[in-house]
Amino acid sequence: MNFFFILNGKKVKQTMIILVASFFTAGILYIENGLHLPVFSTSDGPKAIYQGEQKDKSVSLTFDISWGDTKAIPILDLLKEQGIKNATFFLSAAWAERHPDVVKRIIEDGHEIGSMGYQYKNYTELEEAKIKKDILQAGEVFKTLGVKKVDLLRPPTGNFDKKVLKVANSLGYTVIHWSVDSKDWTNPGIETIISNATSNLSGGDIILLHASDSAKQTEKALPEIIKIMKQKGYKNAKISDLMANAEAKSNEIK
Repeated sequence: MNFFFILNGKKVKQTMIILVASFFTAGILYIENGLHLPVFSTSDGPKAIYQGEQKDKSVSLTFDISWGDTKAIPILDLLKEQGIKNATFFLSAAWAERHPDVVKRIIEDGHEIGSMGYQYKNYTELEEAKIKKDILQAGEVFKTLGVKKVDLLRPPTGNFDKKVLKVANSLGYTVIHWSVDSKDWTNPGIETIISNATSNLSGGDIILLHASDSAKQTEKALPEIIKIMKQKGYKNAKISDLMANAEAKSNEIK
């Protein structure tokens, strides 16, 4: 939840500005570092998980796939070479049903599968009934493909609101966002992707990467990302394990 304060410098003394700014900063630091909400609690409103317990030395590599034919297998090969057998892949079900062999490979390699719905549409622009239909349609596809359990949802485009969270929760899904955005889909350069993904790593971080064809540089950046993770003492964990082993940070959507 974002709070915005507008201060008129002509009417407020400098000392008051400093005082207000100090309280505001303290509040933000408390929210960022001190507020831990139970993963599955919805009593105070729907929530989206974006980070696990900071004291834990685990982080989660997550990969979104919504289209393309060429990037998923090389990413899987690299993860296998690097000894990573527990990443989380969020798949568009429309893509998954066109690539059953890749889905099978993801499962066989030990990775976790989450849903990005069926069609890659911004859920915040859809009515509740259409969101529900899309999530359920995706669920049927994953069942057909032999994916035993899919209860993690990353809304297409990453956008969500209270309506989206309400529908997801009603269907038994936990919405997963991220705390670290590699911005790899913008193809900003290999070094930039590595820096985005690792420069400010902390325990419980959920790292957003892509294995769609639009992310042309992720494959080359990934080995160094994993290397730096290990050098900093972090181990990779599935999202479900990150959630199960500790309390997770969540944002309430009013």
